[in-house]
Amino acid sequence: MSQQISLFIITKNEEAKIAQCILSARELVSEVIVVDGFSEDKTVQIAQSLGAKTYQRAFDGFANQKNFALRKVGTAWALNLDADEKLTPQLCEEIRRTVQNTQHAGFMIAFSNYFLGKRMKYSGLNKEQHLRLVRTDKAEYEGGLVHEGLKVSGSVGCLKGHIQHYSYDSIETYFTKFNKYTSLAARQMYKNGRRFRLFSVLLTIPFEFFKRYLLKLGFLDGMRGFLWASFSAFYVFVKYTKLWALQQQDKQ
Repeated sequence: MSQQISLFIITKNEEAKIAQCILSARELVSEVIVVDGFSEDKTVQIAQSLGAKTYQRAFDGFANQKNFALRKVGTAWALNLDADEKLTPQLCEEIRRTVQNTQHAGFMIAFSNYFLGKRMKYSGLNKEQHLRLVRTDKAEYEGGLVHEGLKVSGSVGCLKGHIQHYSYDSIETYFTKFNKYTSLAARQMYKNGRRFRLFSVLLTIPFEFFKRYLLKLGFLDGMRGFLWASFSAFYVFVKYTKLWALQQQDKQ
């Protein structure tokens, strides 16, 4: 019997990218599920126009949001994409062929990451891979507000194809997401009992740049590599600054 696949996506204000994400998987999946965090744009309307089943749910963390979406899947296999990601035809064919005859409960998929319109070949972005294709009844997300992890009961294989990730097509887009993610990261650290330590931050910030730009060969990505390393170091600075601010609120 043919193994069917569902695509599920969580969204918030993704009208510019949701269509290309859904369309890239259209020939592969039998259903598309979109769980939207009350977008203020046309994300939901666009998804519905492409046949997606849409649900709206207040965002309370990536793990919770994705578990909600996963529970809506009605097929044997579930594939997760973000709205700024898409499949290649080659990866679609590999997925279709693989799920028909496998003992694995899930598959890791490599990423091709694009930053400011160009693929990043170094900077720590060239070897990224994530567990994105799973048997629906053997999978569950774990984690807090950020850095959710998908866990499966069973063995995990690796696919050869790549997901194309168009995360930041402009500096404005980068810092819009930057503000959201640094806030979520600070809240998660505070919840986990982490506290601001100036000496630790002073060491971490320059090391983050050094790691991205030199150890991970970011300089070979040219100006984009320099920006990525700089922004990554600034991310650490802002994340810990927001943690410090949460501690100050506690003292009032």
